[in-house]
Amino acid sequence: MTDAILIRGARLHNLKNVSLDIPKNKLVVFTGLSGSGKSSLAFDILHKEGARQYMESLGLVTDGMSKAPVDELRGLSPSISVDQHLTNRSPRSTVGTSTEVFTYLRVLFARLGHRPCPSCGKDVPPSTEAIGDMFEENEPDPQGEEGEGVRCPHCGTSLPDLSMTHFSFNKPAGACPTCTGLGVTADLQIEHIFDPALGVLEGGVRIWDQYNIDRFAVTLQRAGQHYGFIFDPHQPISQLGEAQHDLLYYGVNSEAFRRHYPNAKPPASVVKGNFEGVITNLKRRYAEGLSESGLSEKMDNLFAKQVCSDCGGTRLRAESRQVTVAGRGIIELSQWPLQDLSAWLTLLPESLSDAECSIAEPVLADLEGRIQRLVNIGVGYLSMERSTPSLSAGEAQRLRLASLLGSGLSGVLYVLDEPTIGLHQRDTSRLIGILRQLRDLGNTVLVIEHDLEMIRAADYVVEFGPGAGKHGGQIVACGTPSEVAACPESPTGLFLSGASSLPHRPPLLSQGQLIIHNARQHNLQGITVSIPLGRLVAVTGVSGSGKSSLIFDVLDRAASQRFNRASEQPGAHDKIEGWEQIERVVTVDQQQIGRVPRSNAATYTETFSAIREVFAAQESARMHGLMPRHFSFNIPGGRCERCEGAGVLTVNMHFLPDVQVRCHACRGRRFKKDVLAIRYRGASVADVLDMTIDEALALFADVPAVAARLSLMAEVGMGYLQLGQPTNTLSGGEAQRVKLAKELARHGSGRALYLLDEPTTGLHPADVARLLGLLRRLVDSGHSVVVVEHHLELISASDWVIDLGPEGGQAGGQLIAAGTPEQLAQIDSSYTGRCLKQILST
Repeated sequence: MTDAILIRGARLHNLKNVSLDIPKNKLVVFTGLSGSGKSSLAFDILHKEGARQYMESLGLVTDGMSKAPVDELRGLSPSISVDQHLTNRSPRSTVGTSTEVFTYLRVLFARLGHRPCPSCGKDVPPSTEAIGDMFEENEPDPQGEEGEGVRCPHCGTSLPDLSMTHFSFNKPAGACPTCTGLGVTADLQIEHIFDPALGVLEGGVRIWDQYNIDRFAVTLQRAGQHYGFIFDPHQPISQLGEAQHDLLYYGVNSEAFRRHYPNAKPPASVVKGNFEGVITNLKRRYAEGLSESGLSEKMDNLFAKQVCSDCGGTRLRAESRQVTVAGRGIIELSQWPLQDLSAWLTLLPESLSDAECSIAEPVLADLEGRIQRLVNIGVGYLSMERSTPSLSAGEAQRLRLASLLGSGLSGVLYVLDEPTIGLHQRDTSRLIGILRQLRDLGNTVLVIEHDLEMIRAADYVVEFGPGAGKHGGQIVACGTPSEVAACPESPTGLFLSGASSLPHRPPLLSQGQLIIHNARQHNLQGITVSIPLGRLVAVTGVSGSGKSSLIFDVLDRAASQRFNRASEQPGAHDKIEGWEQIERVVTVDQQQIGRVPRSNAATYTETFSAIREVFAAQESARMHGLMPRHFSFNIPGGRCERCEGAGVLTVNMHFLPDVQVRCHACRGRRFKKDVLAIRYRGASVADVLDMTIDEALALFADVPAVAARLSLMAEVGMGYLQLGQPTNTLSGGEAQRVKLAKELARHGSGRALYLLDEPTTGLHPADVARLLGLLRRLVDSGHSVVVVEHHLELISASDWVIDLGPEGGQAGGQLIAAGTPEQLAQIDSSYTGRCLKQILST
């Protein structure tokens, strides 16, 4: 076996024949400017090739998985990736279910639970006889079944045995019958007011927005063809024919549609079974808690989503909620922070009999180990009931990392994407310790990272660059952190050595303030917070301290209600003073901006519409009768019909994940030959989609409608991004910066309040300096900017800092300090202040 992973001639994306030796069984950090090639080598070559070789060694078919474009690759281990994308977005998934902590807690309650007798109301203790099936999930539903069960020792009433299913909100035996375990109900008595959810107003008429064209157009066009009419998504919704309208709203089995097509049957090529209307489908999915995430924000303003009146949002039926262990119900324990639950479990044996302890001992051992790993990884403030889709990218990644720690594997290549995301600097050292544990088990831990503390803690550092996109893809420096710091050609080295830092300036004077009174949402302890306007304000604190609750649950929702007439209620607070000083609020979070590969940065920012206009205006396009719609890969006309404009075909791998292979008809170019023949300054429309934003900006420099949007994306640090890169592959930080560019392109008038959630995510320190310049220009233009941040350098360069804490969860939610960075650095009770003191003193 070799003691290094040998890479020779790697040339994927912008990698320029990279050759590198990566030491094995070490903590290795890949760093460099955004778009410099780190992820291409780490994920697209090392991880994917490791997976391909492993499958090949098992004799599994790998026809759709092409070999990595590299001359030589030796010493590679089986790989596991831990990236920033959530793997489960179902609202039924919680922290407890995804980590199996709730699963093991259900075992305890099934075997040790006390419950009140339905006849006499007195306590019925558990039966401790049979424990062999304690982990059996596929037990028959006990509802209505007869068996020996348990008898009340007081009145003799027979009760069924408790099983794990009684405590699952995903099983009929445990789920609240009113909300079927969702915890909420939705008002579905809404019909034609769905138009705003599907489209946007342009020129006084409502047309489909790009997301819905991506999501629904193909299906509706096929259905239209089946019934003999054309469904054109670019036609205003208000001008749809009656048949098209009924197809959209009611589907083919509705009475409305049968008026036009009495013998209508759904086309087999479209769906299997009943073809619902788009609106009918969305209403049903929303009722089930599975609303399309791309529409959820818009639909929240239409639906009256209410907490279930039966279970109060707890999801379980009443009989299950009444069961207790040591006086505590499973709902109460689900609401506790994991660190508090761990403390309760430690003391639990003191409350149990010897027989109960013998049952509980193996379960408690596993539970305590799982929870302790979660606490050590920095998410002990989370509760089991927390919905998985509500987690940040960093939180979801750390949950996955905690599960890997429990596996005990060795000889593995772990590839992680910025695990410090969402972590306060105080907790970074603890994360570093966890990664070193993985390394010490005999694994190679490869981390893509920009955090300077993480880089300094690495055994080996590889820096990519020197620029981004086509200007990157080379190794700028490699070696120990001290060797990289001593390299004058290394941008990272300049920050490591202290030669470079973010520019500071005197703090600006406040231009008024917003005052949030008595904020008490989630763990906020009834705090009153003043946010100065006309300044760059950083809201800080350890993970779970209440930052997002204050800024997004309270302030953002209150602003949406005031300025946009949103129906969703803001987080608990008394009032907010100072609204008259601003005219609009712009919120830019890190939620993904697309679930399908047909949406990309160009379509999302509406840049592609202007680009299509440019191509349609070419003389050769007019001669062939090509319109802007022919240059769209989402609708029939100019796209390749073999792959329907996707450029790839999906191969079903049965029990393995589907694999995408390049379309042989268009060779991945997405369009027909006559469309590809149209050129603008030598480039086809497919060429443009393959360009980076910086490259496209140079091409369209003389086209204001295109250049203006591209310039903004380059300004927020996205110049390296490929225009055609699907939005569902963007990281949380990239998605946020694309959103910011789109918002800035709208040129809204009046003083605005910008709310941003960790905008430095995924940015190299040199890129953070560019972002800081943009945020300062917004402030200098009379706007106000509030960032929820952990990035110490950006915090130290802010005009004002609001620090919450002192800890996360129930031990947080207090206002620790507020002031300039220099003032905060003098407050020893503030963790942020202590970290700022170290930075400002260097």
